[in-house]
Amino acid sequence: MATVAELKAVLKDTLEKRGVLGHLKARIRAEVFNALNDESEPRPPLSHENLLINELIREYLEFNKYKYTASVLISESGQPVVPLDRQFLIRELNAFEESKDNTI
Repeated sequence: MATVAELKAVLKDTLEKRGVLGHLKARIRAEVFNALNDESEPRPPLSHENLLINELIREYLEFNKYKYTASVLISESGQPVVPLDRQFLIRELNAFEESKDNTI
């Protein structure tokens, strides 16, 4: 019969392999930040420029598989949870997209 310690180890290993453990840790960090965030001092409105900058940072983070860092960025910045449309970003930044690898 398995001990409690062995069951914990197997559960932790399984959650890590599925990528759930890291997501939960990031979510807990974001929620702790939100709980500690001083609501009496309002956050400045998100300007159009900052919205675009944050979106580029999010794209960079997600491209490099920094999912948890991206989730904290979204939580702290007030960036919309749903990413901006890529074509919108390209037009706004007067950029172009490399068709072979879909990068801006």
